[in-house]
Amino acid sequence: MVESLRAKAIASEEVLKAMEEVPRHLFLDSVFDTQAYQDKAFSIGDDQTISHPSTVAQQSTLLEVFPGAKVLEVGTGSGYQAYVLEKLRAEVYSIERRKNLYLKTKTLLGSLRSRVRCFYGDGYKGLPQFEPFDRILVTCGTESFPSDLFSQLRIGGIMVIPVGKQPRQVMAKIIRISETGMNVSRHGQFSFVPMLPDKDEIRSHAS
Repeated sequence: MVESLRAKAIASEEVLKAMEEVPRHLFLDSVFDTQAYQDKAFSIGDDQTISHPSTVAQQSTLLEVFPGAKVLEVGTGSGYQAYVLEKLRAEVYSIERRKNLYLKTKTLLGSLRSRVRCFYGDGYKGLPQFEPFDRILVTCGTESFPSDLFSQLRIGGIMVIPVGKQPRQVMAKIIRISETGMNVSRHGQFSFVPMLPDKDEIRSHAS
């Protein structure tokens, strides 16, 4: 899997090495074992999916994680992306709104002796009790930038988020440059399951 991603030159070597250390099949139902290392998305229950490895690689690369970075992940899902971030030596806080997935994934990560801190709650609200975050990664599609998440990102920090109406989103990389200002770059189209709605949005300072 990693060699095929490397051949496509879609991720940093640090990200690829981290992904090489993560046994993806553990984050899938055993029925998918023979396909676990293909560049495919698979159902993980509760109408959610585990992302393509290439998507995980691209999001992780755009996030520019550094050792010790305090990272908020919105949408724990199977825990695969969170575990990749941990292998990049980030301090990972991950929030999941679907209780069944939260319980299942927290147990799995615990069995792997992961240091990822899992929370059950509303991803639109983030985790204000632990702010500010150096990085925020959103792993579900949203129509615009949630204001609560932006406020929890430190100035100079990076948020990577798929933005747009279903069924396709644009991968946005947002750098917070001031209390209210941001620089936004766009990095291709993707298809994510939708973020459960809250609709508290930032619109006015995107550029």
